[in-house]
Amino acid sequence: MNFEFEAVFVLLNKPTFWRIVSLLRVRLMVGHIPLEDGIGVRVPDPQPILFSKNHAIPLTMKKETVKKIVKDKYKEIATKGTSCCCSCNKAKNISKSIGYSDEELKIVGEANLGLGCGNPLAFGKIKEGDVVLDLGSGAGIDSILAAQRVGSKGKVIGVDMTEEMIDKARENAKKYNITNVEFLLGEIENLPLKDNSVDTVITNCVINLTPDKAKTFNEVYRVLKPGGKIYLSDIVLLEELSKEQRNNKDLLSGCVAGALLKEDYLNKIESAGFKVRILYENKKISKEQYNGIALESLMVELIK
Repeated sequence: MNFEFEAVFVLLNKPTFWRIVSLLRVRLMVGHIPLEDGIGVRVPDPQPILFSKNHAIPLTMKKETVKKIVKDKYKEIATKGTSCCCSCNKAKNISKSIGYSDEELKIVGEANLGLGCGNPLAFGKIKEGDVVLDLGSGAGIDSILAAQRVGSKGKVIGVDMTEEMIDKARENAKKYNITNVEFLLGEIENLPLKDNSVDTVITNCVINLTPDKAKTFNEVYRVLKPGGKIYLSDIVLLEELSKEQRNNKDLLSGCVAGALLKEDYLNKIESAGFKVRILYENKKISKEQYNGIALESLMVELIK
């Protein structure tokens, strides 16, 4: 949808307009950037505009650039065996702080890389015999734990876009003799699964890394069976980031720069057709892992 503004558009300041933009997920190609005081500033070339509640920020990173930054970082993590700044003990402490028990961490062993912002299995109601999809399965920590719950009659499918993570997850499953899990290379915006084929979806601090979150939620809705549920933990913003923060590669791969404001995140979920139930909000993680940036870890249950 293309619009060209040749005059001051005061309506941009009204809350109603921002809600409409959020709900419709409109990205405008414009020759003026509207500011909070309603003054249009001319820019040399039309740019995609990422709308937030109070103002518009030029979205300078292309989708493929975002994917490459994320993929390169998690390739590095997979190769090193732990997250970039974590020893094994630190990885264990981080995972315990976001909800994993000592017993769970003993089961998964080297599949724990100290990543994530919650434990979707701590709240997830997974039954024996279920088909479970793990979005952004990494080294396999949640897939391995879910495989134990579904038993021999069930199955877990992990999807990750980083080949090195898929290799590591397969190695871990073999090492711990987990036979009811399969790891597939693919993007969660384009899932390699059939419609209505999954009972439950779990995901841990992954959707914030995708450049097209609306498409991701639509894809998950497609593969879930009617009445199926998602248990997800993810980072959401409580205040808008600066332009510098949005373009910081470390913050992008660290689950911050690509995150959405909480209201916008929930709107995208509802627009995909899900019913939303907020289970838990962890604001302490801001100081524990993110140097006080105004964000939280959100744990929600979504029902198709």
